[in-house]
Formats: sequence, structure tokens, C-alpha cells
Amino acid sequence: VQLQAFGGGLVQPGGSLRLSCATSGRVFGANVMAWYRQAPGKQREFVAFIISNGAANYAEDVKGRFTISRDNAKNTMYLQINSLKPEDTAVYYCKVSQRGVHYWGQGTLVTVSS
Repeated sequence: VQLQAFGGGLVQPGGSLRLSCATSGRVFGANVMAWYRQAPGKQREFVAFIISNGAANYAEDVKGRFTISRDNAKNTMYLQINSLKPEDTAVYYCKVSQRGVHYWGQGTLVTVSS
């Protein structure tokens, strides 16, 4: 399984971005897809996850601003990020967990700065 995250960039505070995570290989529909992020000098942290039926869960500090979604037909996951704050600056990673195995993609950098 290979994952590729993209869509990051430089955005001003209050702006929006949409991250995508494209998967390939033996990806099964009954899996958990998730976003994590790692800010400079900090540990990687959970952002959100979504299961195959669309049920999702979010970290407290992103609730109401971030929306995770997935297209099962395309095996692709998205993260809509609104009302960006400087503290959202991080490398965002996507992860797929299936059959007890976790797969990570390379990150995409989101920088929030004026």
C-alpha cells in the first residue's frame, strides 16, 4: 500500500486548504484512514480519522474547523482545513490502517503565516 499526501502550502491566518491523500496498492474498503500532523519541534499528533461508513472523529483543537472525508471508490481521503491558525503549521501525514497493519504516507507541509 502506498499513500501520497498533497495540497499543503503557505496560507494566511483565517485561510483554508484542502489536503488529499491518494492511496494505491491493496487497499481494502474496510479500513481506517487518518490524518496526523507534526509541528516543528513537537511530536506527531492525531488530527482526525474516518472509517469506511463515513463516521469520523477529531482532535479537540480542530473540531469545527477541520473536516475529514473519503471517496471509497477512489481510495482517497481529504482534509478540509478552514480558519487556519499559525499553530496549525505542521507537516500533515496520512495513514491507513487495515488488517492490523499501519501505512504512512509522506507528509505535506502546511504553513500558516501572514
